[in-house]
Order: sequence, then structure tokens, then C-alpha cells
Amino acid sequence: MTHGTATTQVDNDRCIITRWDFKPGEDTGVHIHGFDYAVVPLMDGVLKIVAPDGTESLADMKAGQSYFRDQGVHHNVINANDFDFAFVEIEIK
Repeated sequence: MTHGTATTQVDNDRCIITRWDFKPGEDTGVHIHGFDYAVVPLMDGVLKIVAPDGTESLADMKAGQSYFRDQGVHHNVINANDFDFAFVEIEIK
């Protein structure tokens, strides 16, 4: 699978802000979040979330509708749309 493009916008002693851009079918790669984080979708769309055990779920994203998760989340995130998709991830150190 091809990975999306991660562009670090801020990385300081308090947070990391990364913009993720994905072509259809691109993913983040399997990862574990080392920090609490928030995600801000930049457009409406659907992401496929794959857990370590292979369980898949779909997450409806709405432009500007942020969500928060605690550190330790372990998953892969895939652009399930037939169009490019982007979000901003804010990790709290």
C-alpha cells in the first residue's frame, strides 16, 4: 500500500502539527500514537480504520469537525474515498 504525504507544520516542545494528504487508497501506515492527539478534517469524506487484529471500520469525516483521542491508539488509516483527502493532526506533547 502507498502511504500518504505527511508534512510537519509545527514541532516544538509542546506539540506536533502534521498535515496529511492522501490520494485514494493511500494510508498512514500502521502506527501507535505516542501522544494524545486531535484531528481536524479539511473536507468531508470517509476514512477506513484498520485495527491491529484486522478489524475494519469506516469513519465519516466532516470538514472542520475535530475529534480527540488518547495516546496509545494503534491503527492504520486509509483514504476510502475516490478523491484526494486531507486532515491536520495535532499531537500534544
